[in-house]
Amino acid sequence: MSSPLPHTVWLNKTGQVVTTSDGVSVDVFELQIDFTAAPILCAWAISFREHYCLDAQIDRLRRGTGKSRSDYLTDMVFPDSSNDFGPATRSGDFAEILIADLLESQYGFWAPRTRYDDKLVRNESPKGTDVLAFKFHGTSPSHPSPNDVLVSFESKAQLSGSTAKPRLQDAVKDSVKDVYRISESLNAIKRRLINRGDEDGADRIERFQDGLEIPYVRMTGAAAVFCSSVYDPVHISETTNCAGHENVDNLMLIVVHANALMALVHALYRKAAIEA
Repeated sequence: MSSPLPHTVWLNKTGQVVTTSDGVSVDVFELQIDFTAAPILCAWAISFREHYCLDAQIDRLRRGTGKSRSDYLTDMVFPDSSNDFGPATRSGDFAEILIADLLESQYGFWAPRTRYDDKLVRNESPKGTDVLAFKFHGTSPSHPSPNDVLVSFESKAQLSGSTAKPRLQDAVKDSVKDVYRISESLNAIKRRLINRGDEDGADRIERFQDGLEIPYVRMTGAAAVFCSSVYDPVHISETTNCAGHENVDNLMLIVVHANALMALVHALYRKAAIEA
């Protein structure tokens, strides 16, 4: 399969009409997983693992710890499966990564993956904007277009339970803060790309660091990822309102749901560690 994210073939836009209480459209996707498709699951585990630790660096990083690759990732890198804030962090990290995957595969954005690879506390989510993604209409970062797009996404998750929570409204509310965090998040991404030797990626980020001199389109996104047991389109419509949002004219709303989602998340972390 030619796609670098082959598991995104399981992300299917449902066509279900869902709108907020003030009439803003919500794009709804269902993640339909084929657990018999071993090559795709393996590729997904690799992609997931490399958000936290590049495969080329695992042996150098674990040296001195006395741990195998699997144990190093499980004990020192990935959020814990049961203790402290580990499960909640797993849930949040997974949702953010899935939204980045979706923005690339379904909407044609570029979403750099640097957010998790220098976490100081594994059972905490990183600070800053959850997902930043970009779309270019100019010929190159050095020849930008005013139609270039930056979208900042706030992501929330409810991956288990039986009663729906207003997670999309929570994401809408928190997304208002992103306008104040974009510059710091851009700087953090650029620093990490430079440290990786990715000068092309750093140049792409740099294009958006001076939006006054060379304008671009600033979009805001809010996303919620639900286990299908709590996905309720009526509840989403009734509890979500975007009135008064500072960027309501450029607002993207996305919901993703799937069956047994928390079990999938734990299985994905386990596979990512075991197959390292």
